[in-house]
Amino acid sequence: MIPDAIDARLTDIFREVFDDPALVVRPEMTARDVAGWDSGRMVEILMATEDAFGITFTTREVDALARVGDLSDAVARKLAGG
Repeated sequence: MIPDAIDARLTDIFREVFDDPALVVRPEMTARDVAGWDSGRMVEILMATEDAFGITFTTREVDALARVGDLSDAVARKLAGG
């Protein structure tokens, strides 16, 4: 899957989780940039991402996620078999 397709699907996920159809997701975005992005929302984002892409994250991978771009990169690695 190409990075643009991953980013588009992640945007859909973030819009669903935050119930904000106008939310613009950028690679440098962090939890500080989105009102209501707390640990509970992060769990929702991760579960929806795993479901959407048919992947599973390890605790170590989750701990390494500091920004949206990290999540996109992690999805790409998983889909590539890494």
